[in-house]
Amino acid sequence: MSGVRVLVGTRKGAFVLTADGQRQRWEVSGPHFGGWEIYHLKGSPANPNRLYASQSSDWFGQVIQRSDDGGKSWEPVGNQFAYDGEPGTHRWYDGTPHPWEFKRVWHFEPSLTDPDSVYAGVEDAALFRSSDGGLSWQELPGLRGHGSAKDWQPGAGGMCLHTILLDPNDPQRIFIAISAAGAFRTNDGGQTWRPINRGLVSPDVLPDPNAEVGHCVHRIAMHPLRPTVLFMQKHWDVMRSDDAGESWREISGNLPSDFGFPIEVHAHEPDTIYVVPIKSDAEHYPPEGKLRVYRSRTGGNEWEPLTNGLPQSDCYVNVLRDAMAVDSLDRCGVYFGTTGGQVYASPDAGDSWAAIVRDLPAVVSVEVQTLP
Repeated sequence: MSGVRVLVGTRKGAFVLTADGQRQRWEVSGPHFGGWEIYHLKGSPANPNRLYASQSSDWFGQVIQRSDDGGKSWEPVGNQFAYDGEPGTHRWYDGTPHPWEFKRVWHFEPSLTDPDSVYAGVEDAALFRSSDGGLSWQELPGLRGHGSAKDWQPGAGGMCLHTILLDPNDPQRIFIAISAAGAFRTNDGGQTWRPINRGLVSPDVLPDPNAEVGHCVHRIAMHPLRPTVLFMQKHWDVMRSDDAGESWREISGNLPSDFGFPIEVHAHEPDTIYVVPIKSDAEHYPPEGKLRVYRSRTGGNEWEPLTNGLPQSDCYVNVLRDAMAVDSLDRCGVYFGTTGGQVYASPDAGDSWAAIVRDLPAVVSVEVQTLP
């Protein structure tokens, strides 16, 4: 019987949750790297037992960990993230020039076909790649070489490259998102990049409606069968593009708040998308203290609250940008983690929910692997 493996990164360690295809009984392994912030864990589509983890600490710095047995054991691999050439400067919070400084890895995106190839999105924003299983890392300098890079500015959580999407139909096409610069696309494997922010509106920080960069994109998502259709959760607004990011339109519709962090697409239904509304950029908790996932089956605008099994009073947790994922079983499973330490799972595409683990440290990231 098929199974699933849920990879959970928290503020104080990593956890690996496993279940069979019924997704009713869960085994919990961890904490791995107890006491360390784990910004992201992700497995290779080409070899599910190859996992990558970003382990970081304000005191000890960054350590990249790799597992070749599905998280049972780990070993540190390469940890040198050197910007290509003279790093230069970007814009600081107060608008002054500030030197590029590597701080941590926010996101891994393994190759769809090669377990030894993996991309890493880092803070300060840059894209790195390894072709030897994480032993060494090289920057793809074309991104920071874009003429707008001097005007990129950090958001509240830093200037992080947090989203990497690989086009399964075109290995040369990659989408990335940076807080708070915006979304970018390459069509040549990372040599050159262009901003894809037309249609995004951020009047509080960008009075120019045609600003090329400066938008605080929280997350973008795609369905692999339709890689030119993108969905975005922005600092405010839920957005959709039908032309690989060339233009965007708002699809927030009847959501109780269009602020939030994660966004995901159903594994088998390209027009079914999920978001978790948060009250505001100052109040990072659900509106009315009700934890609700919202689902649209129409590609946006029309949304329904999914509440069965979720707390509907006195709930004041947050769900961060990398803390939601879907499996590819039938029916599609949906998972998310909270800053209160719960990981919720729905084995029926969101119709019902249950906490598969509670009382973890604050959850930063959730990924899921569908196992044979």
